[in-house]
Amino acid sequence: MSWFQRTTSIPPLQFGATALVAGGLTAAALLSYQHIRREEAIQDLKASIPELDNNHQGDQLTNFGAASPPRDAKSELVLSKEDKRSAELAARAQNGDYDDELIFEQLARNRVFLKDDGLKKLREAFIIVVGCGGVGSHCAAALARSGVSHIRLIDFDQVTLSSLNRHAVATLADVGTPKVHCLRRRLQQITPWVHFDLQNQLFCSKEAESLLGPWNGRKPDYIVDAIDNIDSKVALLEYCYKNNIPVISSMGAGCKSDPSRIFVGDISASTEDPLSRSTRRRLRAVGIASGIPVVYSTEKPGPGKAQLLPLPEEEFKKGSVGDLGVLPDFRVRILPVLGTMPAVFGYTCANHVILQVSGYPCEYVPAKGREKMYDGILAQLQGSEEKIIRATTPGEDAQGLKLAVTALDVGYVVEEVYRGKSVISGVPTRLALVRWRKPSRSPINLGIAGQKTSTVQLRDLVCMTKEEATLHEREVTVALVEARIQEEIGYEKYR
Repeated sequence: MSWFQRTTSIPPLQFGATALVAGGLTAAALLSYQHIRREEAIQDLKASIPELDNNHQGDQLTNFGAASPPRDAKSELVLSKEDKRSAELAARAQNGDYDDELIFEQLARNRVFLKDDGLKKLREAFIIVVGCGGVGSHCAAALARSGVSHIRLIDFDQVTLSSLNRHAVATLADVGTPKVHCLRRRLQQITPWVHFDLQNQLFCSKEAESLLGPWNGRKPDYIVDAIDNIDSKVALLEYCYKNNIPVISSMGAGCKSDPSRIFVGDISASTEDPLSRSTRRRLRAVGIASGIPVVYSTEKPGPGKAQLLPLPEEEFKKGSVGDLGVLPDFRVRILPVLGTMPAVFGYTCANHVILQVSGYPCEYVPAKGREKMYDGILAQLQGSEEKIIRATTPGEDAQGLKLAVTALDVGYVVEEVYRGKSVISGVPTRLALVRWRKPSRSPINLGIAGQKTSTVQLRDLVCMTKEEATLHEREVTVALVEARIQEEIGYEKYR
């Protein structure tokens, strides 16, 4: 008798094997039964869902998944009684059935301030507000209340519960509706004579010409940029700049809390703002270094102040972080915003537009100029390059040396790459640009007869204080500088 036969003939083992086989068969039967019941439940659930007809609200979402305003069987907007009365009044007012004396009485304070000629210009103006969130909604509301009669609103997004801490006019009843529709509906209750052109879509470069184009044959008098997405923002500002369309841009209101530090100035002067820094950097890459007025805050981050927190590590483990955004290239983290600050930014934008359009005299307090500092750094760099050439090129005196670097380039490297501070100590004064490494090739180009040109490039330069520059070859911090250089290489694709 074999070992297997002897073993299986033992009664306890026989009972155990039988029980094991029976248990397996029972488990398999139960799992099969549960699977069948689950499939039946799924089919029953699917069968209970009605087919969507052409009038179903589910088919009326925008291309970006935002809700369209509710409509009845005749595809007409479903409004409350109050909203319906306001819409009817607005329709009559926009057709001329509204007493001008009532309008002038409502605008009496503006009329006294701007005079009749200034108010007339404002009432005839066509203004475009791009972005109707916290900043844009307050700006649009101020423009309508101040007398602007033709306003185009551009935004793809819808009102959310979290919008209500900073939106100018949205209520709980507006949650889930497009921001542009919400603004028009509420502002028509205040200024029924204002004509609104609504564009419920995302601004992008390929749509710039149509979205910023004429309305009834009239070109826009001014454009307000209240966008918080960097790609759309840069596309808008580049288009306006290159097509000579007046524009005012709002920089970041997130993480800001001090309204006394909000200024209006050229984009080249804006500081202490990540959105402003990224916008400047991208605009410089397409040849725009200045000439765009912006609203910005000089408030510095500090201990205890709000900041954009990094995305949790578990989110990175799920895959591509970009897939977490509502749209491609949109931020995926919540930006801390004090509800009052977007309003200040928005009203500042509106104030600028009102003054510019009406012709009211205005002279903003200028930010401290740094052009002289850039010229000084450039002169210092010139001297440094001449010393290097004399030390490495026998018989060359480097007289008449030319640099392929301008004062604007110096400003770009100092402000955008090194944040206006020494990469070693963080000191923002007595700055200098020096080569980070010893040149691996000849530091001078003599290829053109009679011309001496330094071979130094922007990526070769590092920002230090003058004192640190003299100790550069003995005391260096490679890691800090390499990180900034790699960051700049990443931005070169936009230049």
